[in-house]
Amino acid sequence: GRFRETLLGKRVDYSGRSVIVVGPSLSLHQCGLPREIAIELFQTFVIRGLIRQHVASNIGIAKSKIREKEPIVWEILQEIMRGHPVLLNRAPTLHRLGIQAFQPILVGGRAICLHPLVCKGFNADFDGDQMAVHVP
Repeated sequence: GRFRETLLGKRVDYSGRSVIVVGPSLSLHQCGLPREIAIELFQTFVIRGLIRQHVASNIGIAKSKIREKEPIVWEILQEIMRGHPVLLNRAPTLHRLGIQAFQPILVGGRAICLHPLVCKGFNADFDGDQMAVHVP
């Protein structure tokens, strides 16, 4: 009981979890990341980008622009995502292929998209499996 209480089920910053769906149009090194998850994962980077481009003068204004989903936010997010690979993990992680790095691509919906040929390493299929995404 104590082990489970203190070590398991902790929240981790810069991470998310969602169901995986097939994305046959993606390359093997790409994963489709839903907009809602991507904006949460990369929020601090987007805030910095908004302030650097003088779109926002402080963190509060930058957060309100993100909340209102202004078009400049998505442009900055895509620019940031080009240089930041994400790690995808499917539990249980039994060997080194259980965690792999991918180049994120923005997609609609709420599910993470994966190319069907990368599923073997994760021992995943598309019948409701969930995967975790981490920003290193």
